[in-house]
Order: sequence, then structure tokens, then C-alpha cells
Amino acid sequence: MSKKPVRPVKSASSSKAARGSRRAFDDEFKSEAVAMLLDGHSAPSVAERLGLSSVNLLYRWKREHLEKAGPAATSLEARVRELELELHRVERERDILKKALAIFGRNG
Repeated sequence: MSKKPVRPVKSASSSKAARGSRRAFDDEFKSEAVAMLLDGHSAPSVAERLGLSSVNLLYRWKREHLEKAGPAATSLEARVRELELELHRVERERDILKKALAIFGRNG
């Protein structure tokens, strides 16, 4: 039986040094990223385009941006969500009516 070589265990401080320092993003970069999100791009696509490791960072920047903008921006964001939900509901209704029209149109 051969034994596998044992790897040395790195301490927490040496593993941080091996990874390097954290990237810092300026406010302009964050604003551009949030603008892309608010323009309707999906968070994963924005993160991929900008080379970010996680979408959570984008959501945090968006939340901070909306908090800075005040209650008007927050209420607008809520209104956009409401309208998107209503749009999806109306699209489903339209699709159902299209199918009904096709079914009843065949019999006539």
C-alpha cells in the first residue's frame, strides 16, 4: 500500500495572501452596472459582461443606489414590479384568448 503525500495545510493568513487583494470598484463603474440592471438586462448577463464573480454584488449596489436616490426611486421600483406582473398576467390572458379563437374558429 502506498500512502498519498500529505499536503501542508495553509493558514488563513497565507491563503488570503495567495488569493490577492480584493478588487475595488469606483462609483462610476457601480452606477453603470446598476443602470444596466435598471434598463432591463438580467443580473447574470451584467455580471458576466463586467467580469464580476457574483450577482449578489450587483443587487447590493442596486439597493445602495436606490437608498441614496430616496423614497421616490424606491416607489418607482415597486411600481415597475407591479406593472411587470400585470403585463405577464395580460399576456397570459391574451394567449388563452388566442387559443380559444383558434379552437372556435375551426368549428365555424
